[in-house]
Amino acid sequence: MCGIIGYAGHRPAVPVVVEGLRRLEYRGYDSAGVAFARQGGLRVVRAKGKLAALEEKLAQEPVSTATCAMGHTRWATHGVPAERNAHPHLSNDAALALVHNGIIENYQEIKAELTAKGYAFHSETDTEVLVNLIAERRKSEPDLLHAFAAALREAHGAYAVCLMDRGEPETIYAARMSAPLIFGLGTGENFVASDIPAFLPYTRQVVFLEDGEVVRATATHYEILRLADLAPVEHEVQTIQWDMQAAQKGGYRHFMLKEIFEQPRVITDGLAGRINAGRDAVLLPELDALPVPRRLHIVACGTSYHSGLWSRHLLEHWAGVPVQVEIASEFRYRDGLILDKEDMVLVISQSGETADTLAALRIARERGVAVLGLCNVVGSSIAREASAVIYTQAGPEISVASTKAMCSQMLTLALMALYWGGRQNVLPQERRRELIGLLESLPALLESQLPGMHDKARELSRKYAQARNFFYLGRGHCFPLALEGALKLKELSYIHAEGYAAGEMKHGPIALIDPAFPTFALALDDALFPKVKSNIVEVQARQGKVIALTNPGLDLAVDDPWIIPALPAPLSGFMALPALQLFSYETADYLGKDVDQPRNLAKSVTVE
Repeated sequence: MCGIIGYAGHRPAVPVVVEGLRRLEYRGYDSAGVAFARQGGLRVVRAKGKLAALEEKLAQEPVSTATCAMGHTRWATHGVPAERNAHPHLSNDAALALVHNGIIENYQEIKAELTAKGYAFHSETDTEVLVNLIAERRKSEPDLLHAFAAALREAHGAYAVCLMDRGEPETIYAARMSAPLIFGLGTGENFVASDIPAFLPYTRQVVFLEDGEVVRATATHYEILRLADLAPVEHEVQTIQWDMQAAQKGGYRHFMLKEIFEQPRVITDGLAGRINAGRDAVLLPELDALPVPRRLHIVACGTSYHSGLWSRHLLEHWAGVPVQVEIASEFRYRDGLILDKEDMVLVISQSGETADTLAALRIARERGVAVLGLCNVVGSSIAREASAVIYTQAGPEISVASTKAMCSQMLTLALMALYWGGRQNVLPQERRRELIGLLESLPALLESQLPGMHDKARELSRKYAQARNFFYLGRGHCFPLALEGALKLKELSYIHAEGYAAGEMKHGPIALIDPAFPTFALALDDALFPKVKSNIVEVQARQGKVIALTNPGLDLAVDDPWIIPALPAPLSGFMALPALQLFSYETADYLGKDVDQPRNLAKSVTVE
């Protein structure tokens, strides 16, 4: 959620840091700040709101000579959004400055200890407590590195931190524990950041730091140490293959729209290398060493949870694997959780850093159960800690609202169902060939349909944008899509929307239907169409207006039919998904909302 960048090098550091923060804006934030050395001390500049407010303040500062700096975009966890709570935070003696992503769970106890020793606090943050704890431990440790490590060993919770000292104005210190932090190696310059885009224009050489590791870096030197004992740690330097063009809008009005239109390419990339020469089998070598699960527990949050719900229909039908899908924040706190040794837990997370999902992974590992990770970010925590990982290969997703990530998850889950179906002999070879052919046809079909979908979404959004409530209805594999459609409308346009299994409407929610309460129904050409049609008639009998996402040739009379090409269920979800996304996008844009950075939201939920 929060964005961190630290820089030590040969360039004017503050512009590098501010530029890096701008490339981290997609993570969501409510304030921003920087710290840099000036005249023998540390200068901290902070502002509430967007980066423009910070830049206005920096325009009044002489910053050009500083070649070491760090910056932060904050998403509030402790303390309201306000300048006093913005990062960086200074220690009482103004010798240390700290930026921090995460939550220090025992900060109240530490704060009480420090208050008793005379420390004063000017914010409500756990970060100000931590920087003063480092200052206190410095009094008894041989140097700042040892004090930094000692304080972090006392801090319980999740953190990624970057530290500067006025006595070492050309050095940055950093550490991570259960929160993302990446080290970038340049020529005569080094970086730390919470995500790669922050420093990508300067270097593609990165080290993915592990939990419990500390970095000390100058422009020309760095060392990575183990927090427990400060022993040196060796890491392989990896080269990032994508460039900043992948993180630019490419002529689209918003990143979200660009990423919706990238979904044909996402499918093409996700299939590459995963289909055999005969086009009748899926190749997933990541799974070859693992048995087919006796029962699969899919654990995820938000959009990833909806992907998991959708995939249950494929995994059970195509692979013969019983599936249970659970919200990660519920799974991790189930007292009576029963996991059999022959079960498998599949955790799904776009970022690979989602706190609740990562906690669920660790619970499953403690129970001795194999855990499969499905994520998009190479080197993420889930990727490193799972028994095996499959990457969705969606590329960087900048908009906070997830779009192409869900498409890539659905595709990968479909490939997993085909792979296990082949191993279990549930799907005959000819049926696998047919389904693989359908998957391979998706990019061209979707490419041809997206412009028309966009036009239809724009038309409908103008008609329904003033609604204050919406129902989304679906059955079978369309129910998870209804949940996702409702989620997108809520998070982008701030219109209250609820996704329901269509058959549940008459068990209470139908009481809400009136002429001002529209319904978006997924009425596709599958075995459940007659049932969905009946539910639509029930809504219409209460004078409810209906948008129906449907297929050609179906007998359906509604206020606004939206015809999309038919595909066999459940693969028709690949056509329905972008339509739902585009309707939410156009509604939010028409209402003047901040589409790429909706209020109160963050891209990666790395704290509970």
